[in-house]
Amino acid sequence: MEKCPWDAQVNLVLTDNEEIKRVNTEFRGIERATDVLSFPMLPFETPADYSVAEDDESCFDLDSGELLLGDIMISAERAAAQAEEYGHSVKREFCFLVAHSMLHLLGYDHMTPEEAADMEARQAKALDELGITR
Repeated sequence: MEKCPWDAQVNLVLTDNEEIKRVNTEFRGIERATDVLSFPMLPFETPADYSVAEDDESCFDLDSGELLLGDIMISAERAAAQAEEYGHSVKREFCFLVAHSMLHLLGYDHMTPEEAADMEARQAKALDELGITR
């Protein structure tokens, strides 16, 4: 994955199960709470190919000049419950959810087995490099 050539901005919203269910219903038509939602701002044709932003000033914050990657919404309730369920720390669960969601903001997905394997490897590498273990 190519390193982003600009400083980047991501909005992170921590919420509860009720609010994430409302947003999941509104934007995805799935009427249930989920752990994390990602709202990418860039229409990556190829994951992490930043050329999509080179000629589009609307991809940048006018005040800071930062590349606007998108929004992440995490249910703090769901993250805490999953941490307990999986037997690791809440910190590890939040870091996993952010890593997973960041990959979505960069155009990665897990709709096929190959895409899922690629995302899982990238998530694991990011967490390992940060020293975030189970």
